[in-house]
Amino acid sequence: MKIEDVLKSKVDYTKSTRVVLNLMYTQNVITDSFNEIIKPYDISGEQYNVLRILRGQKGHPANMCIIQERMLARTSNTTRLVDKLLLKDLVTRNVCPENRRKIEVLITQKGLDLLTELDPKVKEHEEIFSKNLNEEELIQLNTLLEKYRTK
Repeated sequence: MKIEDVLKSKVDYTKSTRVVLNLMYTQNVITDSFNEIIKPYDISGEQYNVLRILRGQKGHPANMCIIQERMLARTSNTTRLVDKLLLKDLVTRNVCPENRRKIEVLITQKGLDLLTELDPKVKEHEEIFSKNLNEEELIQLNTLLEKYRTK
């Protein structure tokens, strides 16, 4: 469906405007669908992102800077996100023995178990949105999106 139809708009958008509107609308559709998956687990998309970053550390702690630079939404308040995960026993937070000003964050077994439970649901979510594209189109879309956001 064309973005003008979705937005019920009669405006004749430029190609650039149509791309931006399509990207923003698509991002909202994907995010809303993803939020429905994680809602029963009482975590936000940003908290899920932190857990995935920590799982990717493979048992090694991550400091706040590492987490922040790997976040999808870099404007997220990393300290607040970690605090909320700490209250849910999904992560631990300790002072670095070598540098007492540095805080190290590790995912707990409970956090790993949560991700393991969510993994098939997230995979299915990703596949639902890519089902209308073949392998070549998926590669092309990724290439175009990477090219589009390069300034």
